[in-house]
Amino acid sequence: MELNKYQQEIFDLQKPTIEKYGKKTWGWTIFYLLWIGLGGYALYLQIVKGHEITGMRDNVVWGLYIANFIFFIGISYAGAVISGILHILKVEWRKPIIRIAEMITVISTIIGPIFILLCIGRLDRLHHLFLYPRLQSPITWDVLAILTYFTGSAIFLYLALIKDFAIYRDAKLDIPKWKQKMYKILAIGYRGTPSQKKHISVSMNLMAIMIVPLAIIVHSVLSWIFGMTLRPGWHSTIFGPYFVLAAIYSGTGVLIMAMWAYRKMYNLKSYLEDKHFIYLGYIMMILGAAYGYFTFSEYLTDWYGSEKWDNELISKLFNPAQYGWWFLFANLAGIVLPIAIVAIPKTRTPNLITIASFFMVIALWVKRYLIIVPTLESPLLPMQDTRQEFVKYSATWVEWALTFAGIATFFLFFTMMSKFITIIPISEFGDKEKKGEPVIDVQKEKDIVTV
Repeated sequence: MELNKYQQEIFDLQKPTIEKYGKKTWGWTIFYLLWIGLGGYALYLQIVKGHEITGMRDNVVWGLYIANFIFFIGISYAGAVISGILHILKVEWRKPIIRIAEMITVISTIIGPIFILLCIGRLDRLHHLFLYPRLQSPITWDVLAILTYFTGSAIFLYLALIKDFAIYRDAKLDIPKWKQKMYKILAIGYRGTPSQKKHISVSMNLMAIMIVPLAIIVHSVLSWIFGMTLRPGWHSTIFGPYFVLAAIYSGTGVLIMAMWAYRKMYNLKSYLEDKHFIYLGYIMMILGAAYGYFTFSEYLTDWYGSEKWDNELISKLFNPAQYGWWFLFANLAGIVLPIAIVAIPKTRTPNLITIASFFMVIALWVKRYLIIVPTLESPLLPMQDTRQEFVKYSATWVEWALTFAGIATFFLFFTMMSKFITIIPISEFGDKEKKGEPVIDVQKEKDIVTV
């Protein structure tokens, strides 16, 4: 395929990243694989010895695994919603960031459900979910919704990549033959004819229209697993929009961090500009304010109602000796800090917005933990003469090892994908060059890009 001057400039800058696997990349890959290996060993022990080597017991049957599941599934929705809405609205500044958003969606949707499998005691009965599903069970709804959502997200990403696969296929790249053959197969004969362009455009528009409501529906279904149980802190009518909002909010923070990392690693400052951080910062600030409102409403109504079991949970969350400091961190770092950083013009910089996003994402993970564990530690029946470890949850090294293995897998997927596709989508840019932007000296930047 023929490229215009601007597209050629973008391609030449990123070409070394898909041609070579640099020393730094190998170093990070080995580091991630070591963590994944430790997680594999922890999983082996869990399968052989059972859940007795975890902190989960008869009362607290969920812990880190479910918190991680909700977290990863949540951040995937931001990629879908942001990329889908910006694509539908044809927002011009979306072009450099839309691929990162799509990658977050697909990768997170792969990793999230794995933590559900880690929480299941009988993996040999996993196929029963598909052979004998019960439509009365919200878990069945969740399985169907996530599978549908993953399929739609993968198709949306692939449709966006077809044009770039054709560019890789026709370019003279210094890559192995198997990789060149892979690009040829994935390009599915695309040559840039008017008919092919029209079909891809229509298909992407349809997928973008479908994926946004699908993302909202899926996380609403996930929230109903909690909201439809008569437990303190869970039985809530606003859990659906609360979960959806928190998911998009945390996912926006992950998108900002991913942009910052790729911009530093591959010297993409000319494409991932300051304005992209500021625009996403505005989105994050609005979502943070709405998330803060839902949080206040949720705890205010529970506190004001003064029901016995709700009061017991509220006391745990506000007590510094139990979860008080965690609760304070989740609200200050998850709500106040991002809003303050973006609202003040002097602090509205890419670095500070990224730092605020980092703490916000951690705070939102803590929030998922606080939704699950304190509630399960507040049984509805009185308990006497019960061993403390059966009442109080404390994660073991096995759970932490598998948690960090999941995070390492998340980063490894991003590292590997950046070696097969360009982070800045080449085909998204038309015939016009960016106004006021100098042409980049590709030879000067080549050594920086090859990592």
